[in-house]
Amino acid sequence: MSTSIPMHETIGVAFTVNGMSFSTDVEPRRSLSDVIREEAGLTGTHLGCEHGVCGACTILLDGEPVRSCLMLAPQAEGTEITTIEGLADGDQLHPIQQAMHEAHGFQCAFCSPGFLMSTLALLERNPHPTRDEIRQELSGNLCRCTGYETILNGVETAVRLMNGGSGE
Repeated sequence: MSTSIPMHETIGVAFTVNGMSFSTDVEPRRSLSDVIREEAGLTGTHLGCEHGVCGACTILLDGEPVRSCLMLAPQAEGTEITTIEGLADGDQLHPIQQAMHEAHGFQCAFCSPGFLMSTLALLERNPHPTRDEIRQELSGNLCRCTGYETILNGVETAVRLMNGGSGE
């Protein structure tokens, strides 16, 4: 008697990512980060630890920052997702991206998508955070290259840019 290995079942999942409708069939156990990267082709969402510790995979899900490596793709059904690719408007950088550039916020920039998405969520909730509030909000994002001061400076620059001031 021969036994065959059953094919993995797939289910349909549909969500909006960066303003575009997206749907695909996935195995229920696939992480949202894998689907965003491999199926949607949005590789700006980085995978670091894949345990939710480093924050590199942070996206906005219905406006809230989430670790996409910890979420199963079917859980995103019907949601609105924003990834790092959704920040810039064509060649025009988002003020947060511009601010980080001006402040030389990152060295290797592997962690930057998570930091930028967490910053966006913070500034949408609180357009005038204190340095301590910024530090607290970003405490779940890890960077191996910087001493974090340039990242904090970049967020403060973004606050000024987004509130009508100059980046200087």
